[in-house]
Amino acid sequence: MIRLFPQHDVRMQESLDGRWDFVPECERVDRGRLPGKYTRTILVPSAWESLPGLENYRGRAWLRTEVPAIEGTALRLVFGGVSHTGTVFIDGKKVGQHEDAFTPWDVVVPGLKTGIHEVVVEADNSFGDHSALHVENDYYSYGGITRPVELQHVPAVYIDRVHAVPRRERGKWQLDISVRLKNWSKKSLKRQVVVMLGESGADFGNVTVAAGAEKVLRGVIKGLNVDAWDNAAPNLYYLETMLFENGEIVDDLVERIGFREMSIRGKKILLNGEPLRLRGYNRHEDHPQFGNALPVEAMTADLEIMRDLGCNVVRTCHYPNDMRFLDLCDELGMYVWEESHARAIKFDHPAFDRQIEASTREMVDWHFNFPSIVIWGCLNECDSISRAGRAVHRKVLQMLRDCDNSRPVTFASNKGEQDACLDLVDIVSWNRYDAWYRGGPQNVEPAIKEALKWLHSKKNPARGKPVIMSEFGAGAIYGTRQRQQAKWTEEYQCDCLDESLRVYLKHPDISGAIIWQFCDCRVTLGWWGSRPRTMNNKGTVDEYRRPKLAYDVVKRRMHEAAAAE
Repeated sequence: MIRLFPQHDVRMQESLDGRWDFVPECERVDRGRLPGKYTRTILVPSAWESLPGLENYRGRAWLRTEVPAIEGTALRLVFGGVSHTGTVFIDGKKVGQHEDAFTPWDVVVPGLKTGIHEVVVEADNSFGDHSALHVENDYYSYGGITRPVELQHVPAVYIDRVHAVPRRERGKWQLDISVRLKNWSKKSLKRQVVVMLGESGADFGNVTVAAGAEKVLRGVIKGLNVDAWDNAAPNLYYLETMLFENGEIVDDLVERIGFREMSIRGKKILLNGEPLRLRGYNRHEDHPQFGNALPVEAMTADLEIMRDLGCNVVRTCHYPNDMRFLDLCDELGMYVWEESHARAIKFDHPAFDRQIEASTREMVDWHFNFPSIVIWGCLNECDSISRAGRAVHRKVLQMLRDCDNSRPVTFASNKGEQDACLDLVDIVSWNRYDAWYRGGPQNVEPAIKEALKWLHSKKNPARGKPVIMSEFGAGAIYGTRQRQQAKWTEEYQCDCLDESLRVYLKHPDISGAIIWQFCDCRVTLGWWGSRPRTMNNKGTVDEYRRPKLAYDVVKRRMHEAAAAE
């Protein structure tokens, strides 16, 4: 299932995870739009690079299964992620398409006769004009249905989405509720909508949804007797929305929420009114056995390692993460900075505007209710210098705020004092490698002193904002050790991280220190010639999660900082 808890008691649903028929284009022997023969089977979810012979395959492939349909309901297919362009066919007819690997999406197909129907998904992980966000990069674009798939049978009017914003009024929690209904039928229909949190709730009464349209309802549940959510006490509650027709429940949706508020006061980030200091890692969804299709067991292991290190935050660089990973963060009390998909991409790509808007809006729409997400981000290391770049940053940041004004927004910048967009954010976030690209460990303290002096100078329109060190670190190849100072050794990585954490974690004007990166990860072949092993080797653990020498350095510094708070 796409989540770690059941979201429906009434709506009929089933997981489509399992073995699907599979054929990559390089093995096709026919020329039809869809394959006439499938040469393999593949596990869904998975990345096809995990199959022998396809470790480096880039292109198109087709995956096929069969699903039941029930007359009177529409067939709804929910995809956690298809990498990176997915096209869906039912009984040979195209019914939907989606661009980008990292946001969930759905296809709703009414009018199918009761019985078994063929579903084919064409997945494409190639680069080109069809993909602005997936380009040769410092991480790998895998191929396949890489996250879970769910089959649902939805009635004519169904609950598409519920968003809940917790707020405190006079010491009591309340929920601002938004319910989105959709009607796939050809006539207007009336339904009753009720939302419940335990014994408290909101009855929206009878509402009419026009044919082929959607309707958004808004309300408030006040005076809730609940406990707050935070890292120390990740208290979670289930919000149930029910749809009634003539007094009979015909659809439902369960969301899991936590009660917490995010705000900014001067140079401080506040969680539930208290200063929040973030300590953690950037993490790619990447594993040598699973590609970007990590099973829950591997996700859990990663989080447990980070907790052992003393972390309280993970940044989902540079794209939205699997919802099951976010569920785990909710349960474990791990804060999350999540960002829409972009890393050092060009804004003049013909598909950029359409795809960055889709990635941003879909991320917030599908991930709105995760209490662990405390920051929305975007446009990592993109053009934030030029006038045109500033216009794009302003647009995307405003898009985030329009979708959700309850969380602060930021982008990670590597432009230093040339950056022309820092006044647009709620939090200034810097990717700085002062101990790696710009010098050695001795450079860290004077460099950040000068950067903060510039940021908070009277003439800087971005002055007075909170600061997060969103990336810093050093490369080390597992097992490469020598006592003399030398890059790519584990000892040199220790020195760089030790000094960086010493400076950043105790600095009163720095609210967060997020190391680049958690684990070594695969990069595009030939993307940057200075990446040994065609890997980004800056992990504190290697790709197999084996600890490097820096593990104990980080653990000591992180736990010292936590104890000092």
